[in-house]
Amino acid sequence: MSAQTTRRALAWAHGSLAVQSLGGMLGPVLFLLPDGRQVSPLHIAPWGNDPEREILPDILQELRGEWPCVPFGSDADRALPAGWSAIGESFDGAGVPHGHGSNVHWTWGDCDERQITLECAYPGNHPVRSLRRRIEPDPNAAAIDITLEIEARWPCRLPIGLHPTFRLSPRPGSVVIEPGSYDRVWSFPGDVEPGAALFAPSQQWPSLGKVDTRGGATVDAARVPLAEDVEDLLQLSGIDGSIALHHRDEGFRARLSWQKEHFPSVLLWYSNRGRKAYPWNGRHVALGVEPIASAFDLGPAISAGVNPLSASGVATTIAFEPGQTFTTRYRLSAEAAPAG
Repeated sequence: MSAQTTRRALAWAHGSLAVQSLGGMLGPVLFLLPDGRQVSPLHIAPWGNDPEREILPDILQELRGEWPCVPFGSDADRALPAGWSAIGESFDGAGVPHGHGSNVHWTWGDCDERQITLECAYPGNHPVRSLRRRIEPDPNAAAIDITLEIEARWPCRLPIGLHPTFRLSPRPGSVVIEPGSYDRVWSFPGDVEPGAALFAPSQQWPSLGKVDTRGGATVDAARVPLAEDVEDLLQLSGIDGSIALHHRDEGFRARLSWQKEHFPSVLLWYSNRGRKAYPWNGRHVALGVEPIASAFDLGPAISAGVNPLSASGVATTIAFEPGQTFTTRYRLSAEAAPAG
């Protein structure tokens, strides 16, 4: 790591939270439910204290919880099917995983018993000038309100996203993904991880509950963790800005809501023991629930270019102008729910 990770934490009547400088990542979060139980919905990667982690990309070294990705994804050489082309706007730094802000230490702003704020300055040759992030617990609820502000250096169109990553209970199918209304489900147009794909590629379905696999079967992709060793992605387009995870074995829901006009899709990252190399080591089980204006995580050149999602009317970029602050707000909360 280029610098030592620092952290800030705060507690309120309904929970506690921590934020780290690396990536500006939020986590862990503990919510106190009205019945007195404590629940911690966000994922913390298991290698955070491993000294070997310093060989990893910065974004992975202390991977945890939730953070913004500007731009979302990264440009890379990929073999993609017809209809996908990397002819959109790109720039120096477009190959950085999930953007500059995901891989550097943020600067602390105002931090007190009510809020934690951070800022991230981008390199001078980047279309983004800076990000600002404010994390505020709701004083009256087991909930956290988050604000992201983006300042552009010059006019541009970029894919952007949020990256909440949730822990899962160990029993297969014990957590139910409960999205709000959405239009369709899209599968990734290739292999997220060679040998670890599950879903039939480049397909669309009306429901997350019945998705075709590469082996010719169907699977209920709304029930996680999956029984198979899988590393794969599904994108839900036209979603109404809300999704919940019902932990049936633990009797609670984690809920995420956001501005649908900014993020018209949500990307589901099924990280289900599919990656065998270090640091994943076939042990990583988590679910990314990522509101996006992007074509999967395929980066600026593809998201701003010709792709099947944008051709169908799904926004895969956001337009930015210098001197105009882009502000988006979202909320993470928890509530009691039926067990079983």
